[in-house]
Amino acid sequence: MEEIPVPQVTDGTVLVKTSYSCVSAGTESAMIQLARKNALNKARERPDLAKQVIDKARNDGVISTYQAVKGRLEKPEPLGYSSAGRVIDVGSDVDGVQVGDTVACAGAGYASHAEFVSVPENLVAKVPEGAPLEDAAFTTVGSIAMQGIRRAGLTPGENVGVIGLGLVGQLCVGILDAYGFPTIGFDIQSRQVEKAKELGLTQGIALSSGDPEAEVDEFTNGNGLDAVIIAASTDSNDPVELAGNLARKQGTISVIGDVGMDVPRSTYYDKELDFNISRSYGPGRYDRSYEEKGFDYPIEYVRWTENRNMREFLRLLESESLYLDPIKTHEFEFDEAPAAYDMILDDSTSEYYSGILLKYSEDTDRTAKITYDITGKTSVESGTISTGLIGVGTFARSKLVPILADMDGVDIHAVASRTGKTAADVAQEHGAAYATSDPDDILEDPNIDFVVIATRHDTHASLAIRALNNDKNVHLEKPLCIDREDIPEIVKAEQNSAGRLVVGYNRRFAPQTREIRETFKDSSSPLVVNYRVAVDKLPDDHWVTDPEVGGGRIIGEVCHFVDFAQYVIGATPESVYADELSNSSTTEDVSVQIKFTEESIANIQYITVGDSSIPKEQIEIFGGNNHGEISNFRGGRLSLSQNKGHEPQFRQYVYNMKNGLESPIPIKDILYTSLSTFLIKDSILEGNRMNVDSELERLLAKE
Repeated sequence: MEEIPVPQVTDGTVLVKTSYSCVSAGTESAMIQLARKNALNKARERPDLAKQVIDKARNDGVISTYQAVKGRLEKPEPLGYSSAGRVIDVGSDVDGVQVGDTVACAGAGYASHAEFVSVPENLVAKVPEGAPLEDAAFTTVGSIAMQGIRRAGLTPGENVGVIGLGLVGQLCVGILDAYGFPTIGFDIQSRQVEKAKELGLTQGIALSSGDPEAEVDEFTNGNGLDAVIIAASTDSNDPVELAGNLARKQGTISVIGDVGMDVPRSTYYDKELDFNISRSYGPGRYDRSYEEKGFDYPIEYVRWTENRNMREFLRLLESESLYLDPIKTHEFEFDEAPAAYDMILDDSTSEYYSGILLKYSEDTDRTAKITYDITGKTSVESGTISTGLIGVGTFARSKLVPILADMDGVDIHAVASRTGKTAADVAQEHGAAYATSDPDDILEDPNIDFVVIATRHDTHASLAIRALNNDKNVHLEKPLCIDREDIPEIVKAEQNSAGRLVVGYNRRFAPQTREIRETFKDSSSPLVVNYRVAVDKLPDDHWVTDPEVGGGRIIGEVCHFVDFAQYVIGATPESVYADELSNSSTTEDVSVQIKFTEESIANIQYITVGDSSIPKEQIEIFGGNNHGEISNFRGGRLSLSQNKGHEPQFRQYVYNMKNGLESPIPIKDILYTSLSTFLIKDSILEGNRMNVDSELERLLAKE
């Protein structure tokens, strides 16, 4: 257990003070057991991810890959995904919930075991007056059971079997009983069967001591089960084989649990069985537009979403059609939560448990800032750069934080993240004075000289402007902004600030880049830069491709390569022409030509359709009867690491701060790089070559 800042309320979310949360013993113990395994055993558990690591090491080098994997593995993951409590704050664009409502909350990473949780609107459901709040804490798990029942496609009067009578299986039994379906249950433990009978199980059998097929023949008058719901958790294929044997011809199998799925063709073919997978708690799950952005599915097209499943589960509780007392075996005060996990993880215990509740105190303060006792910290010499980190996701933790932590004369003074979880972890690891979920704590802290912003792209402009207005030195991870109309205000803030602004265009600081620049700096002829970038395609719902959050890959990533070309050529972009491989809202395959002053040209190909085994970045520079080449910023094929300039950039910036020098990237370069990336998108849309200075004049004239 850790004390962390209360998460922020953002657009479309509600802040809930938790009253009860439900421990999903099977899922959570599996997470803990996996986390405790060493790297080799984790790789055996997830060979798909292990292959990604090997491919990354081949391209990026062993050391860079090690740092990235280490950062991801060390990121703390909160437990829990089903809770209930009272709303104490709501964000903008929230219509269906208000302060004071009691709600059930859902979602891993949202409805965690925590005193306060910030949850998107579509993942909360109001608890009716007649439903006990402690029962409402089971709503997410209950919705998983309900979705599995829906996938079975039942009609009134049909006979149903449930294989696996753990928590989800027992909830299946209770819901089926509420709807009036005759149900027979199967489990390897007889006490699970007996407990399920208290929830309305019509008939049950312990698989270790009975004949399931004979029991089903008796239960169905020899017809077989209309549907079988598999709620077991096992690597074995036995549940799928058993379900096929118990189902009638043209029956339905619905799989909720994590089981082996080597479907026996003969049985399933002969009976013409339907085999359905139930994905968590209903339509909308894993869809960012539904869960994070609050877009609902029209009821006339999608009758049962995850939120409607949650509300239906609560309706059953309110009507007393569903009775959970037999499920609730243990209740722990939240402060004693570790004891619950000791019980779950103790293989030698004979104590029966099923529904485990954590109960929370009503007298907990809402605190966005957690301070730490650093009196024992070794004092640092005067002139130290006091640093505040805003945003510590996987990239920042694996790449930026280790660099800053190892630099002499730099002190990580404070850490902020939206949820507070990663902020607290990084702050304690590196001896910071405090962790917070409110970036204003850092932006307004007079003790902080240097702010490093590594949040999602939609917050870059506003955070950088506020930091500069407070005379902070700012390292802003790329891009500068995702709305070009923010550029004039950023320029104004930078010009009026005592602080310096640098954007994370790290490639210009890489040793190989500096060598190339030195090679061509005296060239009297124009240069040609060819920069090919081969990357993996992102999922359609990735936040980077969201125009409102990430701005797309041109704005978010191609800016790196524009800046590299501008630096190496030593001139400013004059015009931009671009085309795309396919016309889509999430353009990922583009060919760009940038003409610079003094007639130099840069050709940038950013592609996702290439061979993933080739180097990710391949660069060639020609001019003045000379040639330069960079392959993935590695020293050679046998090099263990690559150097893209992250550390040199920070070292140069810190040196400049300490010696009263200007930003290591001139504001003019930052502006031209940023504006050129916007014009790449314009060129694709309009099919024309775009003039950079004309657009820059238009923007700055507004100011």
